[in-house]
Amino acid sequence: MKAASAVSKPAITVRFHGPLTIAIMLATIMQVIDTTIANVALPHMQASLNATQDTVTWVLTSYIVSAAIMTPMTGWMSDYFGRKRLFMIMVAGFTGMSVLCGLATSLPEMVAFRLLQGVFGAALVPLSQSILLDINPRERHGQAMAIWGAGIMVGPIIGPTLGGWLTEVFNWRYVFFVNLPVGILAFSGILAFMPDEPRHARRFDLFGFAMLSLAIGALQMVLDRGQGQDWFKSPEIWLELGVAIAGAWFFITHSITHGEPFIDLTMFKDRNFSMGLAFMFLIGMILLSGLALLPPLMQELMGYPVITTGLVMAPRGAGTMISMLVVGRLVQKVDPRVLVIAGLSLTAWSLHMMTQFSIEMGEWPLISSGIVQGIGLGLVFIPLSTLTYATLDPKYRTDGTSLFNLVRNIGSSVGISIVSTVLVRLTQINHAELGAHLTPFSPAVNSQLPALLTGDPQMLTIINNMITGQSLMIAYVDDFKLMMFITLAAMPIVLLLRPPQRFPAQAARGGPRGGAQPGGPGVRATAE
Repeated sequence: MKAASAVSKPAITVRFHGPLTIAIMLATIMQVIDTTIANVALPHMQASLNATQDTVTWVLTSYIVSAAIMTPMTGWMSDYFGRKRLFMIMVAGFTGMSVLCGLATSLPEMVAFRLLQGVFGAALVPLSQSILLDINPRERHGQAMAIWGAGIMVGPIIGPTLGGWLTEVFNWRYVFFVNLPVGILAFSGILAFMPDEPRHARRFDLFGFAMLSLAIGALQMVLDRGQGQDWFKSPEIWLELGVAIAGAWFFITHSITHGEPFIDLTMFKDRNFSMGLAFMFLIGMILLSGLALLPPLMQELMGYPVITTGLVMAPRGAGTMISMLVVGRLVQKVDPRVLVIAGLSLTAWSLHMMTQFSIEMGEWPLISSGIVQGIGLGLVFIPLSTLTYATLDPKYRTDGTSLFNLVRNIGSSVGISIVSTVLVRLTQINHAELGAHLTPFSPAVNSQLPALLTGDPQMLTIINNMITGQSLMIAYVDDFKLMMFITLAAMPIVLLLRPPQRFPAQAARGGPRGGAQPGGPGVRATAE
Protein backbone atom coordinates (compact mmCIF):
# COMPACT_ATOMS: atom_id res chain seq x y z
CA MET A 1 0.00 0.00 0.00
CA LYS A 2 2.74 2.46 0.90
CA ALA A 3 4.59 1.70 -2.27
CA ALA A 4 1.49 2.20 -4.36
CA SER A 5 0.66 5.45 -2.60
CA ALA A 6 4.19 6.77 -3.08
CA VAL A 7 3.91 6.60 -6.88
CA SER A 8 0.28 7.64 -7.15
CA LYS A 9 -0.49 10.47 -9.52
CA PRO A 10 -3.46 12.83 -9.69
CA ALA A 11 -6.12 12.02 -12.25
CA ILE A 12 -5.66 15.53 -13.70
CA THR A 13 -2.30 17.27 -13.90
CA VAL A 14 -2.39 21.04 -13.43
CA ARG A 15 0.45 23.56 -13.67
CA PHE A 16 -0.86 26.13 -11.21
CA HIS A 17 -2.31 24.07 -8.40
CA GLY A 18 -2.56 26.83 -5.78
CA PRO A 19 -4.38 29.49 -7.84
CA LEU A 20 -6.81 26.89 -9.21
CA THR A 21 -7.61 25.66 -5.69
CA ILE A 22 -8.27 29.25 -4.57
CA ALA A 23 -10.61 29.85 -7.54
CA ILE A 24 -12.49 26.61 -6.87
CA MET A 25 -12.93 27.42 -3.18
CA LEU A 26 -14.10 30.98 -3.91
CA ALA A 27 -16.93 29.54 -6.02
CA THR A 28 -17.73 26.96 -3.33
CA ILE A 29 -17.80 29.42 -0.44
CA MET A 30 -19.91 31.85 -2.48
CA GLN A 31 -22.56 29.19 -3.02
CA VAL A 32 -22.52 27.80 0.52
CA ILE A 33 -22.78 31.23 2.16
CA ASP A 34 -25.76 32.09 -0.04
CA THR A 35 -27.82 29.29 1.51
CA THR A 36 -27.93 31.21 4.82
CA ILE A 37 -26.88 34.79 4.11
CA ALA A 38 -30.36 35.89 3.01
CA ASN A 39 -32.11 34.64 6.16
CA VAL A 40 -31.39 37.69 8.31
CA ALA A 41 -32.36 40.07 5.47
CA LEU A 42 -35.87 38.63 5.02
CA PRO A 43 -37.67 41.24 7.18
CA HIS A 44 -36.06 44.04 5.16
CA MET A 45 -36.95 42.30 1.88
CA GLN A 46 -40.54 41.88 3.07
CA ALA A 47 -41.00 45.62 3.49
CA SER A 48 -39.16 46.54 0.30
CA LEU A 49 -40.93 43.99 -1.92
CA ASN A 50 -44.39 44.48 -0.40
CA ALA A 51 -44.57 40.82 0.63
CA THR A 52 -46.31 39.15 3.56
CA GLN A 53 -44.50 37.09 6.19
CA ASP A 54 -45.78 33.85 4.63
CA THR A 55 -44.93 34.67 1.02
CA VAL A 56 -41.47 36.15 1.63
CA THR A 57 -40.24 32.73 2.78
CA TRP A 58 -40.46 31.62 -0.85
CA VAL A 59 -37.22 33.59 -1.32
CA LEU A 60 -35.55 30.80 0.68
CA THR A 61 -37.76 27.90 -0.42
CA SER A 62 -37.33 28.52 -4.17
CA TYR A 63 -33.53 28.44 -3.82
CA ILE A 64 -33.46 25.31 -1.66
CA VAL A 65 -35.86 23.32 -3.84
CA SER A 66 -34.26 24.22 -7.18
CA ALA A 67 -30.75 23.53 -5.88
CA ALA A 68 -31.83 20.16 -4.47
CA ILE A 69 -33.44 19.11 -7.76
CA MET A 70 -30.47 20.14 -9.89
CA THR A 71 -27.69 18.69 -7.70
CA PRO A 72 -28.04 15.10 -9.09
CA MET A 73 -27.73 16.56 -12.61
CA THR A 74 -24.08 17.44 -11.96
CA GLY A 75 -22.68 14.12 -13.18
CA TRP A 76 -24.55 14.12 -16.49
CA MET A 77 -23.88 17.81 -17.17
CA SER A 78 -20.20 17.29 -16.36
CA ASP A 79 -19.98 14.55 -18.98
CA TYR A 80 -21.97 16.51 -21.56
CA PHE A 81 -20.32 19.93 -21.27
CA GLY A 82 -16.98 19.01 -19.71
CA ARG A 83 -16.15 20.00 -16.15
CA LYS A 84 -14.29 23.22 -16.95
CA ARG A 85 -17.00 24.56 -19.24
CA LEU A 86 -19.75 23.51 -16.82
CA PHE A 87 -17.97 25.12 -13.87
CA MET A 88 -17.59 28.39 -15.78
CA ILE A 89 -21.24 28.36 -16.87
CA MET A 90 -22.43 27.74 -13.33
CA VAL A 91 -20.21 30.41 -11.76
CA ALA A 92 -21.24 32.98 -14.37
CA GLY A 93 -24.93 32.07 -14.05
CA PHE A 94 -24.86 32.11 -10.25
CA THR A 95 -23.11 35.48 -10.18
CA GLY A 96 -25.50 36.96 -12.74
CA MET A 97 -28.58 35.73 -10.86
CA SER A 98 -27.13 37.17 -7.64
CA VAL A 99 -26.95 40.60 -9.24
CA LEU A 100 -30.51 40.28 -10.56
CA CYS A 101 -31.70 39.26 -7.06
CA GLY A 102 -30.18 42.47 -5.73
CA LEU A 103 -31.99 44.48 -8.43
CA ALA A 104 -35.39 42.77 -7.98
CA THR A 105 -38.32 45.16 -7.49
CA SER A 106 -41.11 42.67 -6.68
CA LEU A 107 -41.53 39.35 -4.91
CA PRO A 108 -42.26 37.34 -8.13
CA GLU A 109 -39.02 38.68 -9.65
CA MET A 110 -37.05 37.81 -6.53
CA VAL A 111 -38.46 34.28 -6.34
CA ALA A 112 -37.75 33.68 -10.04
CA PHE A 113 -34.16 34.93 -9.77
CA ARG A 114 -33.56 32.92 -6.57
CA LEU A 115 -34.91 29.81 -8.29
CA LEU A 116 -32.45 30.28 -11.16
CA GLN A 117 -29.69 31.08 -8.68
CA GLY A 118 -30.32 27.68 -7.10
CA VAL A 119 -30.23 26.01 -10.53
CA PHE A 120 -26.81 27.48 -11.33
CA GLY A 121 -25.43 27.02 -7.82
CA ALA A 122 -26.41 23.36 -7.42
CA ALA A 123 -23.39 21.99 -9.28
CA LEU A 124 -20.72 24.22 -7.71
CA VAL A 125 -20.15 22.23 -4.50
CA PRO A 126 -20.05 18.69 -6.00
CA LEU A 127 -17.92 19.93 -8.89
CA SER A 128 -15.43 21.55 -6.53
CA GLN A 129 -15.16 18.37 -4.48
CA SER A 130 -14.63 16.07 -7.46
CA ILE A 131 -12.07 18.42 -9.07
CA LEU A 132 -10.07 18.78 -5.84
CA LEU A 133 -9.97 14.99 -5.55
CA ASP A 134 -8.81 14.64 -9.15
CA ILE A 135 -6.06 17.31 -9.12
CA ASN A 136 -4.48 15.83 -5.99
CA PRO A 137 -2.77 12.44 -5.65
CA ARG A 138 -4.46 9.96 -3.39
CA GLU A 139 -2.12 10.53 -0.45
CA ARG A 140 -3.12 14.23 -0.44
CA HIS A 141 -6.88 13.64 -0.60
CA GLY A 142 -7.14 14.25 3.14
CA GLN A 143 -5.56 17.71 2.82
CA ALA A 144 -7.70 18.50 -0.23
CA MET A 145 -10.86 17.55 1.65
CA ALA A 146 -9.67 19.66 4.60
CA ILE A 147 -9.61 22.73 2.36
CA TRP A 148 -12.95 21.84 0.80
CA GLY A 149 -14.57 20.98 4.14
CA ALA A 150 -13.43 24.25 5.68
CA GLY A 151 -15.41 26.17 3.08
CA ILE A 152 -18.45 23.90 3.42
CA MET A 153 -18.62 24.06 7.22
CA VAL A 154 -17.48 27.63 7.89
CA GLY A 155 -19.77 29.09 5.21
CA PRO A 156 -23.04 28.52 7.11
CA ILE A 157 -21.45 30.00 10.26
CA ILE A 158 -20.33 33.30 8.73
CA GLY A 159 -23.30 33.60 6.34
CA PRO A 160 -25.83 35.06 8.81
CA THR A 161 -23.19 37.34 10.34
CA LEU A 162 -22.10 38.69 6.97
CA GLY A 163 -25.72 39.08 5.88
CA GLY A 164 -26.61 40.96 9.05
CA TRP A 165 -23.62 43.29 8.75
CA LEU A 166 -24.28 44.07 5.08
CA THR A 167 -27.98 44.69 5.79
CA GLU A 168 -27.32 47.01 8.72
CA VAL A 169 -24.40 48.96 7.23
CA PHE A 170 -25.53 49.12 3.59
CA ASN A 171 -28.78 47.56 2.35
CA TRP A 172 -30.32 44.10 2.03
CA ARG A 173 -29.50 44.18 -1.70
CA TYR A 174 -25.77 44.03 -0.91
CA VAL A 175 -26.37 40.53 0.47
CA PHE A 176 -26.54 39.55 -3.21
CA PHE A 177 -24.22 42.18 -4.72
CA VAL A 178 -21.32 40.87 -2.61
CA ASN A 179 -21.21 37.81 -4.90
CA LEU A 180 -20.20 39.89 -7.93
CA PRO A 181 -16.48 40.42 -7.16
CA VAL A 182 -16.16 36.90 -5.74
CA GLY A 183 -17.79 35.40 -8.82
CA ILE A 184 -15.56 37.37 -11.18
CA LEU A 185 -12.41 36.20 -9.38
CA ALA A 186 -13.59 32.56 -9.34
CA PHE A 187 -14.54 32.64 -13.05
CA SER A 188 -11.21 34.20 -14.04
CA GLY A 189 -9.23 31.66 -12.01
CA ILE A 190 -11.06 28.66 -13.48
CA LEU A 191 -10.73 30.06 -17.01
CA ALA A 192 -6.99 30.65 -16.62
CA PHE A 193 -5.78 27.69 -14.58
CA MET A 194 -8.13 24.73 -15.09
CA PRO A 195 -7.22 22.45 -18.00
CA ASP A 196 -9.79 21.35 -20.54
CA GLU A 197 -11.02 17.76 -20.35
CA PRO A 198 -12.54 15.55 -23.06
CA ARG A 199 -16.31 15.30 -22.94
CA HIS A 200 -18.03 11.96 -22.44
CA ALA A 201 -21.53 12.53 -23.77
CA ARG A 202 -24.04 9.99 -22.52
CA ARG A 203 -27.72 9.53 -23.18
CA PHE A 204 -29.96 11.64 -20.96
CA ASP A 205 -32.46 9.57 -19.00
CA LEU A 206 -35.35 12.03 -18.93
CA PHE A 207 -37.78 9.77 -17.06
CA GLY A 208 -35.25 8.92 -14.35
CA PHE A 209 -34.36 12.57 -13.86
CA ALA A 210 -38.03 13.58 -13.78
CA MET A 211 -38.89 10.98 -11.12
CA LEU A 212 -35.87 11.84 -8.96
CA SER A 213 -36.63 15.56 -9.27
CA LEU A 214 -40.24 14.94 -8.32
CA ALA A 215 -39.19 12.97 -5.24
CA ILE A 216 -36.58 15.50 -4.09
CA GLY A 217 -38.74 18.55 -4.78
CA ALA A 218 -41.77 17.10 -2.98
CA LEU A 219 -39.64 16.03 0.00
CA GLN A 220 -38.13 19.51 0.28
CA MET A 221 -41.62 21.01 0.21
CA VAL A 222 -42.68 18.69 3.04
CA LEU A 223 -39.69 19.68 5.14
CA ASP A 224 -39.94 23.38 4.38
CA ARG A 225 -43.71 23.81 4.82
CA GLY A 226 -44.42 21.08 7.35
CA GLN A 227 -44.14 23.22 10.47
CA GLY A 228 -46.27 26.03 9.05
CA GLN A 229 -48.96 23.58 7.92
CA ASP A 230 -49.00 21.64 11.22
CA TRP A 231 -47.42 18.64 9.52
CA PHE A 232 -49.66 15.65 8.93
CA LYS A 233 -52.82 17.44 9.96
CA SER A 234 -52.59 19.16 6.58
CA PRO A 235 -53.80 17.51 3.33
CA GLU A 236 -51.05 19.43 1.49
CA ILE A 237 -48.29 17.68 3.46
CA TRP A 238 -49.86 14.25 2.89
CA LEU A 239 -50.10 14.97 -0.85
CA GLU A 240 -46.47 16.11 -1.06
CA LEU A 241 -45.28 13.11 0.96
CA GLY A 242 -47.20 10.75 -1.34
CA VAL A 243 -45.65 12.39 -4.40
CA ALA A 244 -42.16 12.08 -2.85
CA ILE A 245 -42.61 8.36 -2.09
CA ALA A 246 -44.08 7.62 -5.53
CA GLY A 247 -41.30 9.52 -7.30
CA ALA A 248 -38.60 7.70 -5.33
CA TRP A 249 -40.22 4.31 -6.04
CA PHE A 250 -40.47 4.92 -9.79
CA PHE A 251 -36.90 6.25 -9.89
CA ILE A 252 -35.42 3.21 -8.11
CA THR A 253 -37.33 0.61 -10.14
CA HIS A 254 -36.57 2.46 -13.39
CA SER A 255 -32.86 2.75 -12.56
CA ILE A 256 -32.62 -0.98 -11.80
CA THR A 257 -34.22 -2.02 -15.09
CA HIS A 258 -32.96 0.70 -17.45
CA GLY A 259 -29.86 0.13 -19.55
CA GLU A 260 -28.46 3.64 -19.11
CA PRO A 261 -30.08 5.11 -15.99
CA PHE A 262 -29.75 8.73 -14.93
CA ILE A 263 -27.71 7.61 -11.92
CA ASP A 264 -25.97 4.25 -12.02
CA LEU A 265 -27.03 2.51 -8.81
CA THR A 266 -24.08 0.13 -9.17
CA MET A 267 -21.99 2.59 -7.18
CA PHE A 268 -24.04 1.71 -4.10
CA LYS A 269 -22.44 -1.75 -4.11
CA ASP A 270 -19.40 0.01 -2.68
CA ARG A 271 -19.99 -0.35 1.06
CA ASN A 272 -17.86 2.63 2.04
CA PHE A 273 -19.78 4.88 -0.32
CA SER A 274 -23.20 3.68 0.86
CA MET A 275 -22.30 3.90 4.55
CA GLY A 276 -20.63 7.26 3.96
CA LEU A 277 -23.86 8.66 2.52
CA ALA A 278 -25.84 7.35 5.50
CA PHE A 279 -23.31 8.88 7.86
CA MET A 280 -23.30 12.22 6.01
CA PHE A 281 -27.09 12.36 6.32
CA LEU A 282 -26.72 12.25 10.10
CA ILE A 283 -23.85 14.75 10.10
CA GLY A 284 -25.98 17.11 8.00
CA MET A 285 -28.69 16.89 10.65
CA ILE A 286 -26.22 17.76 13.41
CA LEU A 287 -24.29 20.47 11.56
CA LEU A 288 -27.01 22.89 10.50
CA SER A 289 -29.52 22.08 13.23
CA GLY A 290 -27.32 23.68 15.85
CA LEU A 291 -26.64 26.65 13.59
CA ALA A 292 -30.39 27.09 13.10
CA LEU A 293 -31.05 27.06 16.85
CA LEU A 294 -28.29 29.28 18.23
CA PRO A 295 -28.97 32.65 16.48
CA PRO A 296 -32.62 32.87 17.62
CA LEU A 297 -31.59 31.68 21.10
CA MET A 298 -29.06 34.49 21.42
CA GLN A 299 -31.13 37.19 19.73
CA GLU A 300 -34.64 36.48 21.04
CA LEU A 301 -33.93 35.15 24.52
CA MET A 302 -30.60 36.74 25.44
CA GLY A 303 -31.04 40.02 23.57
CA TYR A 304 -27.86 39.87 21.48
CA PRO A 305 -27.75 42.06 18.35
CA VAL A 306 -26.96 40.38 15.03
CA ILE A 307 -23.32 41.50 14.98
CA THR A 308 -22.66 40.27 18.53
CA THR A 309 -24.32 36.96 17.68
CA GLY A 310 -21.90 36.53 14.80
CA LEU A 311 -18.90 37.37 16.95
CA VAL A 312 -19.94 34.87 19.63
CA MET A 313 -20.36 32.15 16.99
CA ALA A 314 -17.07 32.96 15.23
CA PRO A 315 -14.92 30.77 17.56
CA ARG A 316 -16.98 27.78 16.38
CA GLY A 317 -15.68 28.39 12.86
CA ALA A 318 -12.16 28.90 14.20
CA GLY A 319 -12.34 25.53 15.97
CA THR A 320 -13.43 23.89 12.72
CA MET A 321 -10.60 25.49 10.75
CA ILE A 322 -7.96 24.43 13.29
CA SER A 323 -9.14 20.82 13.46
CA MET A 324 -9.32 20.55 9.68
CA LEU A 325 -5.78 21.82 9.26
CA VAL A 326 -4.61 19.16 11.71
CA VAL A 327 -6.77 16.29 10.50
CA GLY A 328 -5.80 16.93 6.86
CA ARG A 329 -2.34 15.60 7.77
CA LEU A 330 -3.41 13.03 10.35
CA VAL A 331 -5.81 11.24 8.02
CA GLN A 332 -2.90 9.55 6.19
CA LYS A 333 -1.22 8.45 9.42
CA VAL A 334 -4.15 7.51 11.67
CA ASP A 335 -7.07 5.21 10.94
CA PRO A 336 -9.76 7.65 9.73
CA ARG A 337 -12.37 5.75 11.73
CA VAL A 338 -10.55 6.67 14.94
CA LEU A 339 -10.67 10.33 13.96
CA VAL A 340 -14.40 10.09 13.21
CA ILE A 341 -15.09 8.50 16.61
CA ALA A 342 -13.01 11.20 18.32
CA GLY A 343 -14.88 13.92 16.43
CA LEU A 344 -18.29 12.48 17.30
CA SER A 345 -17.26 12.20 20.95
CA LEU A 346 -16.27 15.88 21.04
CA THR A 347 -19.49 16.83 19.26
CA ALA A 348 -21.58 14.87 21.77
CA TRP A 349 -19.65 16.48 24.63
CA SER A 350 -20.30 19.97 23.23
CA LEU A 351 -24.02 19.20 22.96
CA HIS A 352 -23.96 18.01 26.56
CA MET A 353 -22.39 21.36 27.49
CA MET A 354 -25.24 23.08 25.63
CA THR A 355 -27.81 21.24 27.73
CA GLN A 356 -26.54 23.33 30.66
CA PHE A 357 -27.47 26.64 29.00
CA SER A 358 -29.67 29.16 30.84
CA ILE A 359 -31.06 32.61 30.08
CA GLU A 360 -28.88 34.26 32.73
CA MET A 361 -25.56 32.80 31.51
CA GLY A 362 -22.78 34.88 30.01
CA GLU A 363 -21.05 34.48 26.67
CA TRP A 364 -18.38 31.95 27.71
CA PRO A 365 -20.62 28.83 27.69
CA LEU A 366 -21.68 29.71 24.13
CA ILE A 367 -18.09 30.27 23.04
CA SER A 368 -16.55 27.23 24.76
CA SER A 369 -19.22 24.78 23.57
CA GLY A 370 -18.92 26.25 20.06
CA ILE A 371 -15.15 25.72 19.97
CA VAL A 372 -15.49 22.10 21.12
CA GLN A 373 -18.25 21.42 18.61
CA GLY A 374 -16.31 23.08 15.79
CA ILE A 375 -13.26 20.92 16.53
CA GLY A 376 -15.43 17.80 16.73
CA LEU A 377 -17.25 18.36 13.44
CA GLY A 378 -13.95 19.21 11.75
CA LEU A 379 -12.50 15.89 12.91
CA VAL A 380 -15.53 14.05 11.47
CA PHE A 381 -15.93 15.74 8.10
CA ILE A 382 -12.53 15.17 6.50
CA PRO A 383 -12.01 11.48 7.43
CA LEU A 384 -15.61 10.76 6.42
CA SER A 385 -15.11 12.35 3.01
CA THR A 386 -11.87 10.37 2.59
CA LEU A 387 -13.48 7.07 3.63
CA THR A 388 -16.53 7.60 1.41
CA TYR A 389 -14.46 7.81 -1.79
CA ALA A 390 -11.59 5.55 -0.68
CA THR A 391 -12.81 2.54 -2.64
CA LEU A 392 -15.18 4.14 -5.16
CA ASP A 393 -14.24 3.76 -8.82
CA PRO A 394 -13.06 7.17 -10.15
CA LYS A 395 -15.57 7.07 -13.03
CA TYR A 396 -18.38 7.46 -10.48
CA ARG A 397 -16.67 10.35 -8.69
CA THR A 398 -18.72 13.28 -10.04
CA ASP A 399 -22.01 11.43 -9.63
CA GLY A 400 -20.83 10.33 -6.18
CA THR A 401 -19.97 13.86 -5.04
CA SER A 402 -23.36 15.14 -6.23
CA LEU A 403 -25.15 12.46 -4.20
CA PHE A 404 -22.86 13.10 -1.22
CA ASN A 405 -23.81 16.78 -1.17
CA LEU A 406 -27.47 16.08 -1.91
CA VAL A 407 -27.68 13.76 1.09
CA ARG A 408 -25.92 16.35 3.26
CA ASN A 409 -28.43 19.01 2.25
CA ILE A 410 -31.43 16.72 2.77
CA GLY A 411 -30.06 15.72 6.18
CA SER A 412 -29.75 19.40 7.07
CA SER A 413 -33.34 20.05 6.00
CA VAL A 414 -34.59 17.06 7.98
CA GLY A 415 -32.59 18.10 11.05
CA ILE A 416 -33.81 21.70 10.94
CA SER A 417 -37.42 20.53 10.52
CA ILE A 418 -37.11 18.16 13.48
CA VAL A 419 -35.53 20.63 15.90
CA SER A 420 -37.90 23.42 14.84
CA THR A 421 -40.95 21.22 15.40
CA VAL A 422 -39.64 19.94 18.73
CA LEU A 423 -38.89 23.52 19.80
CA VAL A 424 -42.43 24.73 19.06
CA ARG A 425 -44.20 21.72 20.60
CA LEU A 426 -42.06 21.60 23.75
CA THR A 427 -42.39 25.35 24.29
CA GLN A 428 -46.17 24.95 24.35
CA ILE A 429 -45.97 21.99 26.73
CA ASN A 430 -43.49 23.70 29.04
CA HIS A 431 -45.57 26.89 29.13
CA ALA A 432 -48.66 24.94 30.15
CA GLU A 433 -46.79 23.01 32.85
CA LEU A 434 -45.05 26.06 34.32
CA GLY A 435 -48.22 28.12 34.20
CA ALA A 436 -50.15 25.42 35.99
CA HIS A 437 -48.06 26.03 39.13
CA LEU A 438 -48.96 29.74 39.29
CA THR A 439 -52.24 29.51 41.18
CA PRO A 440 -53.59 31.40 44.23
CA PHE A 441 -53.02 28.22 46.22
CA SER A 442 -49.28 28.04 45.44
CA PRO A 443 -47.04 29.08 48.38
CA ALA A 444 -44.51 30.53 45.92
CA VAL A 445 -47.15 32.84 44.48
CA ASN A 446 -48.31 34.03 47.88
CA SER A 447 -44.78 34.70 49.14
CA GLN A 448 -42.92 35.94 46.05
CA LEU A 449 -45.54 37.05 43.49
CA PRO A 450 -48.46 38.43 45.51
CA ALA A 451 -49.16 41.00 42.78
CA LEU A 452 -50.28 38.10 40.57
CA LEU A 453 -53.35 37.69 42.79
CA THR A 454 -54.52 41.24 42.06
CA GLY A 455 -55.15 40.41 38.39
CA ASP A 456 -53.31 43.53 37.19
CA PRO A 457 -53.06 43.12 33.33
CA GLN A 458 -49.59 44.68 33.18
CA MET A 459 -48.26 42.36 35.87
CA LEU A 460 -49.89 39.34 34.20
CA THR A 461 -48.20 40.25 30.91
CA ILE A 462 -44.79 40.53 32.58
CA ILE A 463 -45.18 37.17 34.32
CA ASN A 464 -46.45 35.52 31.12
CA ASN A 465 -43.38 36.78 29.25
CA MET A 466 -41.15 35.33 31.97
CA ILE A 467 -42.89 31.96 31.69
CA THR A 468 -42.61 32.03 27.90
CA GLY A 469 -38.88 32.76 28.08
CA GLN A 470 -38.23 29.93 30.53
CA SER A 471 -40.42 27.55 28.51
CA LEU A 472 -38.47 28.39 25.35
CA MET A 473 -35.12 27.94 27.13
CA ILE A 474 -36.15 24.48 28.38
CA ALA A 475 -37.22 23.56 24.84
CA TYR A 476 -33.84 24.66 23.45
CA VAL A 477 -32.06 22.53 26.05
CA ASP A 478 -34.22 19.52 25.15
CA ASP A 479 -33.38 20.06 21.47
CA PHE A 480 -29.66 20.03 22.26
CA LYS A 481 -30.17 16.83 24.23
CA LEU A 482 -31.96 15.24 21.25
CA MET A 483 -29.07 16.17 18.96
CA MET A 484 -26.63 14.67 21.47
CA PHE A 485 -28.51 11.35 21.34
CA ILE A 486 -28.49 11.42 17.52
CA THR A 487 -24.72 11.98 17.59
CA LEU A 488 -24.19 9.04 19.93
CA ALA A 489 -26.45 6.84 17.79
CA ALA A 490 -24.31 7.60 14.71
CA MET A 491 -21.14 6.13 16.24
CA PRO A 492 -21.81 2.42 15.44
CA ILE A 493 -22.02 3.24 11.71
CA VAL A 494 -18.28 3.97 11.78
CA LEU A 495 -17.62 0.26 12.34
CA LEU A 496 -19.20 -0.50 8.94
CA LEU A 497 -16.62 1.62 7.10
CA ARG A 498 -13.44 0.05 5.77
CA PRO A 499 -10.14 1.91 6.16
CA PRO A 500 -8.62 2.79 2.77
CA GLN A 501 -5.28 1.20 3.71
CA ARG A 502 -6.79 -2.25 3.15
CA PHE A 503 -7.20 -1.64 -0.56
CA PRO A 504 -4.60 -1.19 -3.28
CA ALA A 505 -4.30 2.34 -4.61
CA GLN A 506 -5.53 1.32 -8.05
CA ALA A 507 -8.06 4.13 -8.27
CA ALA A 508 -5.32 6.73 -7.94
CA ARG A 509 -3.76 5.55 -11.19
CA GLY A 510 -7.02 5.59 -13.15
CA GLY A 511 -8.47 8.47 -15.09
CA PRO A 512 -11.53 10.31 -13.92
CA ARG A 513 -13.73 8.25 -16.20
CA GLY A 514 -11.70 5.01 -16.25
CA GLY A 515 -13.09 1.55 -15.71
CA ALA A 516 -12.97 -0.38 -12.46
CA GLN A 517 -9.84 -2.26 -11.64
CA PRO A 518 -9.94 -6.01 -11.14
CA GLY A 519 -10.58 -7.00 -7.59
CA GLY A 520 -12.24 -3.69 -6.72
CA PRO A 521 -14.69 -3.36 -3.89
CA GLY A 522 -17.80 -4.63 -5.56
CA VAL A 523 -17.83 -2.15 -8.46
CA ARG A 524 -18.44 -3.50 -11.91
CA ALA A 525 -16.58 -2.20 -14.95
CA THR A 526 -18.75 -0.29 -17.38
CA ALA A 527 -17.87 0.42 -20.97
CA GLU A 528 -18.02 4.09 -21.86
